Amino acid sequence: MDFLDEPFPDVGTYEDFHTIDWLREKSRDTDRHRKITSKSKESIWEFIKSLLDAWSGWVVMLLIGLKAGTLAGVIDLAVDWMTDLKEGVCLSAFWYSHEQCCWTSNETTFDDRVKCPQWQKWSELLVGQSEGASAYILNYFLYIMWALCFAFLAVSLVRVFAPYACGSGIPEIKTILSGFIIRGYLGKWTLLIKTVTLVLVVSSGLSLGKEGPLVHVACCCGNFFSSRFSKYSKNEGKRREVLSAAAAAGVSVAFGAPIGGVLFSLEEVSYYFPLKTLWRSFFAALVAAFTLRSINPFGNSRLVLFYVEYHTPWYMAELFPFILLGVFGGLWGTLFIRCNIAWCRRRKTTRLGKYPVLEVIAVTAITAIIAYPNPYTRRSTSELISELFNDCGALESSQLCDYINDPNMTRPVDDIPDRPAGPGVYTAMWQLALALVFKIVITIFTFGMKIPSGLFIPSMAVGAIAGRMVGIGVEQLAYHHHDWIIFRKWCRPGADCVTPGLYAMVGAAACLGGVTRMTVSLVVIMFELTGGLEYIVPLMAAAVTSKWVADAFGKEGIYEAHIHLNGYPFLDVKDEFTHRTLATDVMRPRRGEAPLSVLTQDSMTVEDVETLIKETDYNGFPVVVSKDSERLIGFAQRRELILAIKNARQRQDGVVSNSIVYFTEDPPELPPNSPHPLKLRRILNLSPFTVTDHTPMETVVDIFRKLGLRQCLVTRSGRLLGIITKKDVLRHMAQMANQDPESIMFN
Repeated sequence: MDFLDEPFPDVGTYEDFHTIDWLREKSRDTDRHRKITSKSKESIWEFIKSLLDAWSGWVVMLLIGLKAGTLAGVIDLAVDWMTDLKEGVCLSAFWYSHEQCCWTSNETTFDDRVKCPQWQKWSELLVGQSEGASAYILNYFLYIMWALCFAFLAVSLVRVFAPYACGSGIPEIKTILSGFIIRGYLGKWTLLIKTVTLVLVVSSGLSLGKEGPLVHVACCCGNFFSSRFSKYSKNEGKRREVLSAAAAAGVSVAFGAPIGGVLFSLEEVSYYFPLKTLWRSFFAALVAAFTLRSINPFGNSRLVLFYVEYHTPWYMAELFPFILLGVFGGLWGTLFIRCNIAWCRRRKTTRLGKYPVLEVIAVTAITAIIAYPNPYTRRSTSELISELFNDCGALESSQLCDYINDPNMTRPVDDIPDRPAGPGVYTAMWQLALALVFKIVITIFTFGMKIPSGLFIPSMAVGAIAGRMVGIGVEQLAYHHHDWIIFRKWCRPGADCVTPGLYAMVGAAACLGGVTRMTVSLVVIMFELTGGLEYIVPLMAAAVTSKWVADAFGKEGIYEAHIHLNGYPFLDVKDEFTHRTLATDVMRPRRGEAPLSVLTQDSMTVEDVETLIKETDYNGFPVVVSKDSERLIGFAQRRELILAIKNARQRQDGVVSNSIVYFTEDPPELPPNSPHPLKLRRILNLSPFTVTDHTPMETVVDIFRKLGLRQCLVTRSGRLLGIITKKDVLRHMAQMANQDPESIMFN
C-alpha cells in the first residue's frame, strides 16, 4: 500500500508568517463536501452526520455571538466602575459606579441627580473635605496615581503574557483575513489579556477607545470556537469565513450596530466574503447585539451607545457647514495618519521602542496631568461624546445648555426656541477649544503603544468637539442675524432651527471617515449608534467629503498605513496598479541570478531532494519532466515534501537516501537489487496557476488579489521560465511607488 493513502500529521498546514493557498483550500473543502454528500446516502447515521456538518457553521456563529456579547457587556460595566474609581468610591457598594450608586440612593434629588451621600470623592473620604485647594490637590494627585497604576498594570500584562494583545488589532485582522498566518495572534492568552487590559487602559483615561480592540476580541472568540470543529480547524480558508463573521459581531457589540458591523466586515476588513458568510455574519451580529442588550450595560434599556432625540429637521442651507466639517475630517485624518506613522516609525527605529513600559507611563502621566483641570477631558471620552451629541432640553444641566431664557416663553418643553448663549456656553466653548487641541496632539502619540488601543472613539471625540463648536456658532449666528437672507426662510425669531448636537454627530462621522476611509459602513454605524435615522443625508455628505479630501493627500487609511509600516504581505483591493510592466520583469530568476531550483519527475533521489530543501528556503518547487526540456508537470510544497519524506522513512520499508523519487503515476520497473522507490504523486499540485512571460503585471496583480494566490509560475509554450510569489508582487508595487521594496518582511 502507498503510505500516502493514509493521512499523516500536519499535512496541508502552513508555517507561521506564511500565506495560505486559497485555491487549494477551496479545492480541499469541495472534496470534503463531496465525500460527506456521497456517504450520507449510505446510512441514517451518515445522513445525520452530514446534517450536523451543515449546521456546524450556524452553531459556531451562535457561540461567537454569545461570547462576544457577554465579554463586551462585562468590559462596559468594568470600564464604568474603574473610570469612576479614579475620582471616588461608593460607600454602600464599592463595585457601583457613580451613576449606579446614585440610582440606588433614596436621598438623590432631581436637581442634584449626580450627587448623593453614598458617593464620596477621595478627598471627602480621606480628609473630610470636598471643597478648597487641599481637596482639589488631593483629588488631582489620586486621579493621576490611579491612571498610572491602571496603565502600568496593563502594559506589564501585555508585555509578559501576550505581546500580541497590543494595538487595535484591525491591521493584523485584515492581514490574517487576506490569508496570512500569525500563530498566537488569535489565541486564548491573547483573548484573556486583551479583555483585561482593555478595561485597564480605557479606565486610565488615555486617549483611546475599546471599539477597535473589541473586533480583535471577537475574532479571538471566533478562532477559539472554529478550532473545536474539524470543518474549520483543518481548513484555513473556511476558518477565515468564520473570522469575517466574528469581526462583524465585534463591531456589533462595540457600537450596538449589528447592520453596521456586517457592512464594516464587508467594506473594511474582509478579503473573501461570499454570500453565505454575509448571512452568517448577520446572524452572529444579531446574537451578539441581543446578548449585549440582555446584559444592559448602559442601564438605559437601549443597545445604542449615544442615543439622541432631535426635534428639529435639518435645512438645505446647513449642508454648507456639514461639508465644511467633512473637509475638517479629511484634513484631520491626513494629519493624524502622517504624524502617527512618523512617530511609530521613529519608535521602531530608535531606542524609544526598547522602553514600552516607560513610554506608556510617560504618556499616561502627561494625559492625566493635562486632562484633569478641564472637565471635558477629565471624564471618559464616551461620556464626552454623549454630552456633545445631546440636544439641550428643559431638563439638561450641562454647561453647554446654559442659555439665557426668556421669562415670557410659553412653548412646550420639547420645542425650545433658539436663545442667546449664556456665560456657561462661552466658558464651555474655550474649554472645548483646549480639549480639541489636546485630543488632536495626544491621540497621535497614544495610538500604537504597547497596550490595547482603539481609534474610533478618539477620532469621533475630535470631530464631535469641532462639530459642537461649529453648531453653537451657527446657532448664535442664526439667532442674532435672523433677518439675513440665508436664515430668513427657516430661522424666524422664537423658532428652534439649529441643533448643535447634530453638528457634533456629523463632525464625529467626518473625522472617523477621514482616519479610516470608511463610507457606507460608517454612515450606517453612525445612525445605528445615535438612532438619528432622518439625518442620513448630512452624514453621507460629510463622510463622502471627508474621504475625497483625505484621498487627495493619500489613498491609505490608518489601518493600511500600519500594515505597510509592519511589512505585512497585504495586497489591498483598493490600490490601483497602473504601470506598464510585464510578468517577465518581475519573475525570478532575473538576469545574472542562479537558475530556478526545480524537481524532476523521475531522476532525483531522496538525498537530492533533501539537499535541495536544506540549501534553499523556498516555500515550494516546480516539478519538470527534465532539466533539459523544463516542461512543467506541477508544483510541490516544501512543507509537504519534508513531511512526506520523513513519514516515508518511518513507515515504508526500503526507502533510503538513494531511493528514486517519482512524481509520475506509474513508475517504471526497477532492477531487483535497486532500493525501493518513493512515489510522491499525491502531494503534487498538478494544476498550478501559470501565466506567460508577456502577461501584463496589471493582470497578474488582479489574479493574485482575486484568487488569493501564493505563487504563480511563468511559462512560454509550456516551458518553465520562472516564478512570481506574492512577496515579489508586493516588492514590485513598492518599487513602482518609489518605496523601499525590502519593507515587505514576510513570505
